[in-house]
Amino acid sequence: MRHDKIETLSTVKLQNNPDLYKVVDSLNRTLKDDDLMFGLALDEDDDETAVFTIYRT
Repeated sequence: MRHDKIETLSTVKLQNNPDLYKVVDSLNRTLKDDDLMFGLALDEDDDETAVFTIYRT
């Protein structure tokens, strides 16, 4: 039986930029076979701050 678990490896906050999603998309496409996944979200308290997260799947 396979157990699906996502492990957070790193989270960093940085200044939001409209092109950040392109970097995250490229990382996800390139490294998915290495069991890595990347996420990008706006900070809940500050729309000028992005939250970038690296996960192991």
